[in-house]
Amino acid sequence: MPRSGAEARRRLQQAALELYRERGFDRTTTAEIAARAGVNERTFFRHFPDKREVLFDGESHLRASLTQAVAEAPDGLQPLDLLLFAFRKVEHILEDNRPFAEPRLRVIAATPALRERDLAKTAAITETVAEALRQRGVADRQAGLAAHVGWAAFHHAAQAWIDDPAQSLDAHLLRAFDDLRALCLTTPAGDRSR
Repeated sequence: MPRSGAEARRRLQQAALELYRERGFDRTTTAEIAARAGVNERTFFRHFPDKREVLFDGESHLRASLTQAVAEAPDGLQPLDLLLFAFRKVEHILEDNRPFAEPRLRVIAATPALRERDLAKTAAITETVAEALRQRGVADRQAGLAAHVGWAAFHHAAQAWIDDPAQSLDAHLLRAFDDLRALCLTTPAGDRSR
């Protein structure tokens, strides 16, 4: 039996991930997850409201960390630079959780119900980031657009880091934002008058 709440939580997450990969999300029960983790099912529900949330644990911590990082960014930064600063401040959250991140992404990609939950979580994160930008004085429309585009670049960098672990998440993040800036400077083909 796990000795602490944190240890039980970690074991439940690991057990769920193993079972989801072996049997699939839909064919795995909370009772099976608890048994694999060496706890009872009540312990599972003390830590997670349902079997989907096992894979999304930490999302509220990430949102709070991003809000704080945007608030602490140096004055005078443009919205995307504010976001790059914030993402660089929180990238350790993903780095510390890398052994869980890669298989987690695969399970989500293979499960429609989890993809739907992932979209809802993404919407919550982008709205949190947009509100943090608004608090820094960024106009409403620009804050929303920057939050969506910035989160897409962050997500792109995280996937690149999973696919190519030879480079740091920070290197992938810097490249994604450089690519984003390059895209913004590119004139559309056939419309050189802009």
